[in-house]
Amino acid sequence: MTSPTPAPTLNPMLGEQTRLLQQVRQEVNKVIVGQEKLLDRMLIALMTGGHILLEGVPGLAKTLTVKTLSASLGLKFRRVSFTPDLLPADIIGTLIYSPKDGTFTPRQGPVFTNLLLADEINRAPAKVQSALLEAMQEHQVTLGDHTYPLPDPFMVMATQNPIEQEGTYPLPEAQVDRFMLKCKVDYPSKDDERRIMNRFVRKFESTVSAVLTAEHIQGFRDVLDQVYCDDKVGDYILDLVLATRRPAEAGLQRLAAQIAYGASPRATIYLNLAARAHALLQGRGYATPQDVKEMAHDVLRHRVIVTYEAEAEERSSDDVITDILNNIPVP
Repeated sequence: MTSPTPAPTLNPMLGEQTRLLQQVRQEVNKVIVGQEKLLDRMLIALMTGGHILLEGVPGLAKTLTVKTLSASLGLKFRRVSFTPDLLPADIIGTLIYSPKDGTFTPRQGPVFTNLLLADEINRAPAKVQSALLEAMQEHQVTLGDHTYPLPDPFMVMATQNPIEQEGTYPLPEAQVDRFMLKCKVDYPSKDDERRIMNRFVRKFESTVSAVLTAEHIQGFRDVLDQVYCDDKVGDYILDLVLATRRPAEAGLQRLAAQIAYGASPRATIYLNLAARAHALLQGRGYATPQDVKEMAHDVLRHRVIVTYEAEAEERSSDDVITDILNNIPVP
């Protein structure tokens, strides 16, 4: 497929957005070594108004990366460490009764921020996890009889540890689907780990400057709306998502017994948005099938539920998605 030429009016805007994104990377790299993919996924979620779930073993700088990114954005940031004794009011807030005049005054919780870090989200019970549902989907919170809008931009960045199951509560499927991306954080390379070791074995201090504002984030979203996605790329996205639901119709009969539930229509929307945001990160005004393939695992891995037979064969949703990507024709 011949890539279309971005609209001339978009070129100057792309140059400005690329420069700002490079500044963010430079600020984050003052503290964080490696994790470029993780940083890109966070920026994509921020530009598209989505939320991101980070999964990885302890010590991979998930929390530090989120905190450093928030410092470079100049936005309001709050962190909540999820624990089994947490209450919904600890997240969204509550009403405080005043005996003096007999009225209730709202006390807003930590969810009233731009960037909310939900640390170890799977340690809190389902009632607390569900308290985030309205905030994540509707960008608003109801306290008593009144509904309060959340600041714009608003983004939830949640972390979870995949190796500890004792004392944890698996996220319900309805909430997992609210996360635009699920990013698996892996160990650093040997060279990156050498840089980490040399940097942090001695006292290390670095000041991260705020280079973006809420207005800049809105500017990214305005430019993202103009990033072109060809109909053939859109059809490719549809083919990938439909293959997770009816693999036999896509010529993938052997996957029919391995997929219990396919991706929802929300996956189609998010994969289109993520592909165009990835193109914007690369300084392009148009999305390509390669952008779709680059984002497919992060958008689909938590939306494709494998069967017990697949688990018995040690097949994960990532393996299934890889098979689909390898077999669906690329336009």
